[in-house]
Amino acid sequence: MKTDLKIECETGNYHTFCPISCVSWLYQKIEDSFFLVIGTKTCGYFLQNALGVMIFAEPRYAMAELEESDISAQLNDAKELQRLCESIKKKRNPSVLIWIGTCTTEIIKMDLEGIAPQLERKLGIPIVVARANGLDYAFTQGEDTVLASLVNRCPVSPNQSIPAKEDSQRVNFTSTQTQNQQKGGLRVPSTSSLAKTTQTNNVGLTGILPSSAKKEDPSLVLFGSLPASVSSELTRELKKQNVPIQGWLPTSHYSDLPVLNSSVYVCGINPFLSRTATSLTRRKKCKLICAPFPIGVDGTRAWIETICQQFCIIPVRLTEHCNVIWDTLADYLELVRGKSIFFMGDNLLEISLARFLIRCGMIVYEIGIPYLDKRFQAEELKLLKQTCLETGVCFPRLVEKPDNYNQIQRIRELKPDLVITGMSQANALESRGIPTKWSVEFTFSQIHGFTNAQNILNLITRPLRRQKNLGKLNWVDLVKH
Repeated sequence: MKTDLKIECETGNYHTFCPISCVSWLYQKIEDSFFLVIGTKTCGYFLQNALGVMIFAEPRYAMAELEESDISAQLNDAKELQRLCESIKKKRNPSVLIWIGTCTTEIIKMDLEGIAPQLERKLGIPIVVARANGLDYAFTQGEDTVLASLVNRCPVSPNQSIPAKEDSQRVNFTSTQTQNQQKGGLRVPSTSSLAKTTQTNNVGLTGILPSSAKKEDPSLVLFGSLPASVSSELTRELKKQNVPIQGWLPTSHYSDLPVLNSSVYVCGINPFLSRTATSLTRRKKCKLICAPFPIGVDGTRAWIETICQQFCIIPVRLTEHCNVIWDTLADYLELVRGKSIFFMGDNLLEISLARFLIRCGMIVYEIGIPYLDKRFQAEELKLLKQTCLETGVCFPRLVEKPDNYNQIQRIRELKPDLVITGMSQANALESRGIPTKWSVEFTFSQIHGFTNAQNILNLITRPLRRQKNLGKLNWVDLVKH
């Protein structure tokens, strides 16, 4: 048996969804926001098709389409964006505008970070710029860039704010320098099912803590976007242990962004938030708690224990609670025990999911992952290794930026019982008799916390049950009838 985890790297390509899809869950979490995606018609088609199923959720986002005149620099970027944002303000009156830059804005060097502070002062609405292009980021990392941009708007002390003119000091995630000569025209196509935002306009921006300010008591801020029910559950679990929780990033309302300074501890709930973690520690001087992520029973327990350790708290009744949860999963464990699984790599949740499934008795052949930040996922990797040693299974193969062709060859050789993959490969594998599960389903499902461990196993066992039932069918009889 190998004595340590070995991490390989293959092509360097991201075989994932476009990261602008993060709009689909972030606009629901930040209730008084409006997202403006700046890109081409291709980006608009993607949003229309990928997010069209959410039409009844009354989305608060629009697509600003770049035309030929933008590429040939015949129009002015700032004027066109001002026209669009004035229209959005009049119709929707959001508390914050979030511009999502796409691949095209990167290629033509569109200076969104330079334009935003000017329009912010004219319109009186905070404008947050986030780069979510598919050139640099994988599917779920779009959320990471948005949260990293929001970090710069968080106050460093209660009721502290600065004038909008100082807001030009922003993080430029792509190191793009101001290009005054870049010009372009934009238009917003008609967007159906636009809901009215009832929140009042909040123009206050964040400020700098004076050196004479009194040092505050330590508190905890959790970062990562989760449904309200899931975030409430995690908050309750920590409050049971008397952990001083200040709040979450993001918040439902822009005006409720948490205070961030050197007295604040921060901890992430998803493995794809490494840039946000970097911004929190470098820009706001927060103390990062590196912990396994609260995915699965074992991950949630380790997450709580690590946080309690930082606050010098001894967890109470945690073992008993975990045992109760494991007992409720007994039927699922019988189905997955001894089954093999292969992760192709799509949403950066692969290591956390694989670690939990190994604890459940599954055999993980390979863990493909688009991007791996070894520092941010250090504790998760440590827990994965510990889990393999305690369960007596071989370490899975860890492949960063996997080559799909090579993975298909390995799948043919290993013949796993289940493959977790992106939608582009699922049908091809199913046609060859290999059961699959879309990785995107884990992104949009509730998988965090103790109670949602059942949701993970439900998603895993569904294709296994289907394959088992199909094996019982008498195909000759079916054809006759």
